[in-house]
Amino acid sequence: MAATAALPSASTNAEAGPSAPPAPSAAAAAAVFKRLHPASYLARYLAEGYRADGRKVGEWRDVSVNAGSVSTADGSALVRMGDTTMVCGIKAEIAEPSSAAPTHGYIVPNIDLPALASSRFKPGPPGDEAQVYSNCLNDVIVSSQVLNPASLCISAGHAVWALYIDVVCINYDGNAFDAAVLAVMAALRNTRLPKAVYDPNTNKTTCVRGETYPLSLGRTLLACTFGIFQSKTLLPDPSSFETPLLPTTITIALDEEGTACLVRQEGLGGVVGKTGKEVLGDAWGAAEDRCRALREVLKEST
Repeated sequence: MAATAALPSASTNAEAGPSAPPAPSAAAAAAVFKRLHPASYLARYLAEGYRADGRKVGEWRDVSVNAGSVSTADGSALVRMGDTTMVCGIKAEIAEPSSAAPTHGYIVPNIDLPALASSRFKPGPPGDEAQVYSNCLNDVIVSSQVLNPASLCISAGHAVWALYIDVVCINYDGNAFDAAVLAVMAALRNTRLPKAVYDPNTNKTTCVRGETYPLSLGRTLLACTFGIFQSKTLLPDPSSFETPLLPTTITIALDEEGTACLVRQEGLGGVVGKTGKEVLGDAWGAAEDRCRALREVLKEST
């Protein structure tokens, strides 16, 4: 005899009464707590010696560099720092030098943090964060002599190279500046300029097809950023979840010799029980170790 199945009648459901809602899972409860009380959520992790993304308190995220990732650029690199992804493309154009510096070329860096990368950023013109990063990148490149503008001269007073360095964030998970600096350094090492010749008779500059040369780089700097949480803990390489919870951040950029190219602090906070000099010393030591590791990654990629 064939078996049959039937839906229970309405009267049966009425007798049983309304069913109780399912109990929320532990993961769902943790997600709600993280959203409503982010500082307490992070503090509980730190109390156990870990961070919300699974890292230990003083641990940095993994980094990868892919040089030459943009075939249409004169130099390029793609950098992944954890889930933060930045791509840098460099385009070289021939320009007329200024009368004040007839042998100096131009270096024009720009960092873009589009809305596509994170809901943190809004569509439209560059936000304050992107503008601050762009200005800071320009200052550190110029002041540190990463690239001597005189090396971009084609013909004094007539023609020089203008390098447009565009960095775009593809995915944002915190610490965009460190990733941007690494992408720029890798792209500069990857850049090849065509041989250019200025003809005084025609007042024109032509490029020799098939002949290229690398940039004459001076120093290669790398940046390391830290945040101070609740005046207790120094966190390197902050994630996007941690960043809004860190009222004070410290950025240190070092060259190959360990010489400072940039020391920048935002916020007036510190660590309880430590002087500002001690906090900076802790950050400096961690930055030296991190920069050494990043240089190895940079060498392998280029």
